[in-house]
Order: sequence, then C-alpha cells, then structure tokens
Amino acid sequence: MRAISRRVLLGSALTASTIGLAQAPAQAGGGRALSVRGADIGLTLQTEDLGIRLRDLDGRVRPIEQILARRGGTHVRLRVWTNPPAGYSNLASALTLGRRAKRAGLKILLNLHYSDFWADPGKQPTPVAWRGQDLPTLAATIRQYTKDVVAAFAAQRTPVDMVQVGNEITNGMLHPVGELYPTDGRPEQWPAFTTLLKAGAAGALAGAPRGRRPKIMLHIDKGGDNGASRWFFDHMEEYGVPFDLIGQSYYPIWHGSLADLEANLHDLAPRYRKDLVVVETAYPWTRANGDALGNFYPGPEPLPDEATYPATPAGQAAFFERLRKILLGVPRGRGLGFFDWEPGWVPGVPWAPGEAGTPNDNLTMFDFGGRALPVLRAFRRP
Repeated sequence: MRAISRRVLLGSALTASTIGLAQAPAQAGGGRALSVRGADIGLTLQTEDLGIRLRDLDGRVRPIEQILARRGGTHVRLRVWTNPPAGYSNLASALTLGRRAKRAGLKILLNLHYSDFWADPGKQPTPVAWRGQDLPTLAATIRQYTKDVVAAFAAQRTPVDMVQVGNEITNGMLHPVGELYPTDGRPEQWPAFTTLLKAGAAGALAGAPRGRRPKIMLHIDKGGDNGASRWFFDHMEEYGVPFDLIGQSYYPIWHGSLADLEANLHDLAPRYRKDLVVVETAYPWTRANGDALGNFYPGPEPLPDEATYPATPAGQAAFFERLRKILLGVPRGRGLGFFDWEPGWVPGVPWAPGEAGTPNDNLTMFDFGGRALPVLRAFRRP
C-alpha cells in the first residue's frame, strides 16, 4: 500500500471474459475453509499510544489481535523498516506485536521492506546505511539482515510462518541496484534484482529454527493484471528465484474488478504451480473522511464493482464475502486466503511524521470511533 499514484507497466493478457468467469462465479469450495485469514497490524502500537481503543462486534474493548482471533483470523502481517522515524515499524515494535499475536494464537507473516520507510512500486529506496554498496556486498548485507530478523523472532519463541522478500516489488527493490524499470536509460536490472531476492530468501531460511522452515513469498501489486503478473513471475522462473507463495495486492481503487482478480488467480495458480495469497486488500465502508488528510477513496472514477458493493458497511462486508468465494474457487485449492491492510488504522495516526492523518480511514474494518464493522465476520473459518 502506498500514498502515491500507481504506475501501469503492462496491459492485461487475460481478462475475465477470456475464461468465462464474469458469467460463472466461483463456487464456495464445498465447505473448505481458507487457511489464511489475516490482517496487517503494523500501526497498532502507534494507535494505542494515542489512547485509541478498538471495540469488538460485541461492543467490548479488545486489542486488535484478540479481535481478529475471536472472529476466526489465522495470521497477522508485521512490517519491518530498517531505520524508520521514531515510533514507526522497526524490529522492536514488530517483535512486540509478534509476541502478542502468538499469545492470541495467530501465525506471523513477516513483511521486510528493505527500506528505512515506505517501499512500493513507485519507490524502493535503499536504506541509508546500505547505500553505495556494490551488488555482491549488498546481497551479503540483505542475507545477513534477513537472517538476523528471522532469528530474532525465533529467539523469543515466536517463529515466523511466512516471509516476504520485499514489499510490492513490481518495480524491483533497493534502487538503483535492483531497479527493474529505470528512467535514466539504464537497462532493466533483472540479474541484480533476482540476486538480491535469492539472498533474502537464503537469509530467511538460515535464520529460521530447525524444523520451522518459513514459506517464502514474492509480493507484487498486480491483482487484476494478468499480463503484468505473468511478466514478473516468468522472470522469476527464468532466473531461478526460489519461492513458495505468490502474494498480490488487490485494491479495487487501482487494480480492476473482482472479475479481473478472479481471472488472474485462475491463470497464475496452474501456470506457476504456487499457492496464492491476496496479501493486501481493503474496501471502503463510507465515502466520508475522518481527518484532515485526503483519502485514497473516493477518487476521480467509481470503483469497478461499486454498483454491486457500495461504500457502506453492508457493501464492504459483501465485497469480502465475494473475495472469499473467489479464493476458494482457485484451481487445486491454491487460493490460500487474504490479508486486510491495516483494518484498525482509524483517524488519529498519521502515515508519516508531520502529516495531517491517514488516507486510509474509510477503508478500515472499524468506524471512525473504533467500533467494529460487520466485515469482521469475513475472518470466520467456514
């Protein structure tokens, strides 16, 4: 997720109509449950430090990880920046949230940005302390850093279950060394980029405790774009990058209709023989704004499925019900599940120091006062 404009790299190679999905909705999977029903909770400590408390569907105040677990959630996603501004998602805060998540019975997806602050397709800055390193040195740095972070979770008896090697790495990472689409005339840096990915994956495995191998995820932001998804993962296969999971961001604000998502997932699963996770998603429950900073939604164009899923609490809940069915319908059970992005990021917590608020406050799973919305039922098992 990011507060910048999205960059279109390629047009779609496969549409919903190509495989008939627009007219044939996915079935619910014969009673099978999604094995991943999670949320990104990286801004929880900042929220709590401001005195903000969240209320569960029964009206009781609970920490967000306990609310997720009570509603049937299975995982949390924890972001780690290398040297962020004070009070944001560093390793220490992620370890704290990891302990809380494990006590609640939740598993952990570790989201390594390999940057000091926000990283996404529009910006993948190398941490200041790592700048100027050549490719072999930078690869060694990433391997050791990843090993150390994963080992830190293991040392406190909260081993991670999945590791993202980078965040929304559609345009590479650790620019300029691993940049895929340079604007200065340099060629695409696929060899360097994939060298960095391999180093991160190796570090994740080296830091894990014996018998607790984490699954490696590669995460891009092309949930509704099959052409761009194929372009990226074809290169991953060409360069022999080891990974277990395909992670996709899917926000209807930027990534097309649910039919586009369904078509893409139905193609990717058999093509790469990998399990799939919609690792970032969110949907509006209102058109209103809860603070002084403008929101991602509403934008200049309506959402692709807004007539069916209006920006209301009921419309938001219906959107997630449809998303569940789409994931359950992915061939061979490869649609593992979803992570909602920062469901508790209610007004009051700025996305960066000095900012007026959050651009995400009407995409949450709690209203502006921190009261639970019906969409929380999407975390249930059956």
